[in-house]
Amino acid sequence: MRALVTTTQWRDHGHQLRDAAPEIEFLDMEDDGTIRRDGAVLEREETGAEIAFGSTDLFDGDLREDKVRHFFGWLLGNESLQWLHMAAAGVDNPVFGMLLDNGVRLTTSHHTAIPISEYVLAQVLRARLPLDTMEADRASQTWRTRQWDEVASSRWLVVGMGAIGQEVAVRARAFGASVTGVRRTPTGDEQVDAMIGPDAMLDALPDHDVVVLSVPATAATEGMVDTDFLSRLAPETILVNVGRGALVDEDALRSSLDEGRPRRAVLDVTSTEPLAAGHWLWSHPDVVLTTHTSSGGRQRVERAAAVFADNLRRWSAGTPLTGEVTAATRNAPAPP
Repeated sequence: MRALVTTTQWRDHGHQLRDAAPEIEFLDMEDDGTIRRDGAVLEREETGAEIAFGSTDLFDGDLREDKVRHFFGWLLGNESLQWLHMAAAGVDNPVFGMLLDNGVRLTTSHHTAIPISEYVLAQVLRARLPLDTMEADRASQTWRTRQWDEVASSRWLVVGMGAIGQEVAVRARAFGASVTGVRRTPTGDEQVDAMIGPDAMLDALPDHDVVVLSVPATAATEGMVDTDFLSRLAPETILVNVGRGALVDEDALRSSLDEGRPRRAVLDVTSTEPLAAGHWLWSHPDVVLTTHTSSGGRQRVERAAAVFADNLRRWSAGTPLTGEVTAATRNAPAPP
């Protein structure tokens, strides 16, 4: 049995992975697609493996597009692949559907929920506290008193109560906010003040100061933030999207922002990534745009390796894997 990991992952966590499954032989892939075993370069026909780990470093650095292309190209060309573990929660890319259709088991990790939730809280604080104008006063040496809307007692609607939504709710409530969660099938242990289903979401929008999107892109959620959704937001609402760009109709968002609602749209994801230079989202005064980087907490790397190591133990023992996704549960939008 063989497993493919990146060279970075093997360098940093190889001992941990080998300890988890000493009977598995590990291959490692360099950024340029070269695959080695114990330091020796393998020919293409020698690189088959039953297991692969799509680790966090694939999506970091200047070579990220090349690294991803090499890795996913190997996945699609490897007929012996039985299980892919991704250090990510989103599986809307069509490649994952192709692998599932080919009988490959797919597992994911929610190790980024902590940094993403911290990002959400930071952006909401930044939107409500006039930190930029305070800094401008300091720069101009102007002594001026400022006022702002506190996060305490604010009302949050968190759409999607998976790992990310749960962490967002915990942090918002720690600041004294009240949180309503939206989830199709509540578990009963959500850390919120109230739970509603998707059918009640639109009616709830006007009553909330902050709306956070933390759902995956599925057939049910694609384009959910449309003209009707946006028209129901209170003018002072802060809209935060840390789910997928496909959730938001960007033309409808532009029209709504130009009409004065929401007060601010915080977007870490866009419908097309990377976003083209000159796109209106870069420069709109009521948009805070970041480059799909809300998950960037450094500590996530250790958590991701630990989740994969745990699943390696489970694989070896023949016990259920954590975070498994099936064709039915993936339910992603149809590819374009």
